[in-house]
Amino acid sequence: MPKGYWIPHIDIHDPEGYRAYMAATPPAHEKYAGIALVRGGRYEVVEGRARSRHVLREFPDFATALACYRSPEYQNARSFRLKSAACDFVIAEGYDGAQPATPDGGSPSPSPKGYWIAYVDVIEPTGYAAYQARLEPSVGQFGGRFLVRGGAREVVEGSVRSRVVVLEFPSYELARDCYRSADYQAAKELRDGKAHVDLLIVEGCGGALA
Repeated sequence: MPKGYWIPHIDIHDPEGYRAYMAATPPAHEKYAGIALVRGGRYEVVEGRARSRHVLREFPDFATALACYRSPEYQNARSFRLKSAACDFVIAEGYDGAQPATPDGGSPSPSPKGYWIAYVDVIEPTGYAAYQARLEPSVGQFGGRFLVRGGAREVVEGSVRSRVVVLEFPSYELARDCYRSADYQAAKELRDGKAHVDLLIVEGCGGALA
């Protein structure tokens, strides 16, 4: 069964209030088995726009991710965030289809993982399909694999574009190197003019529950 993901992007205007929010979230995440993959950390906006703090949290499935957000435990915590930050928040269904081939079979790395988080409005589907075909081999050679690739989603706060894509890499450095590589830039040329994209590269946090 595909995983489910929370993907909030946050601008904090009251740090003390936001700390109260973070302190109140563990009961919900523990109850619904939510694991933090990204929680702050380094990031780079390589296309479009993004807020200043980024979180990626994995749940056993999409329904559980939605249930956690709607739970009394999380809504209690959320009341602190609403007073202290602005947020774009999407809950997305994971991807369990075929993955790009990787040179070493995707061996684990001791470094924190790196992620691409992309939001896409496709304006020319045929051209975008050509980009998708070129995308897989270009990310595979850097160990990239899809966590989210289209699929069901629910925007629970704010706004994001209509398609959500999340790629995981063995490290933040490999995620950045992939984007800058000649192969990916050649793929990106196929997408230019075919879609509007917000894309950021973020550093993982090691999977703490809190």
